[in-house]
Amino acid sequence: MLQYRTLQVEEAERIAEIDATNFIKNVWRRDGSGEYQLTEINWTDRELPNGYAWHLRHFRNTLANGGTAFGCFDGGMLVGYATVEGSVFGQQGYVLLDQLFVSNPYRGRGIGKALFVLCAERARSIGAKKIYLCAGSSENTIAFYGKLGCRAAAEPNQTLQAEDPRDIQLEFPLK
Repeated sequence: MLQYRTLQVEEAERIAEIDATNFIKNVWRRDGSGEYQLTEINWTDRELPNGYAWHLRHFRNTLANGGTAFGCFDGGMLVGYATVEGSVFGQQGYVLLDQLFVSNPYRGRGIGKALFVLCAERARSIGAKKIYLCAGSSENTIAFYGKLGCRAAAEPNQTLQAEDPRDIQLEFPLK
């Protein structure tokens, strides 16, 4: 039975338990006119994007700065996690959902959606009006967030966009 709970900073290294293997057939890329087009890449990612160290550092920074991390466990193993920052930014009242990952064998079971909902509840509790996220550009990732109701960010954060220009900046209105 899957269990969800808040993660503590002392558990940060547990993100290594996530099987991040992901075959990416298509990605969204801007064409010469600036419009998004699907581009076939047929690539297998075998680790978390930007690497484990990057995600570990961001996980710890999120918690150190008042953010929250949620985990999904199967037995004692971490099979999904998400982090949401603790402060609101921008004219739109955004809070950053910094990370959301589900282990490969557990995808398609609603874990990502459940973690997203937990992050949305936390964002509401700190007064945010919208979740902001920098989504990987794979077709499946964008489709996942689209099904949740995410759309192009009305107020793209230039600093976050510069960190990875291929990411797609999205927002989710909190009702």
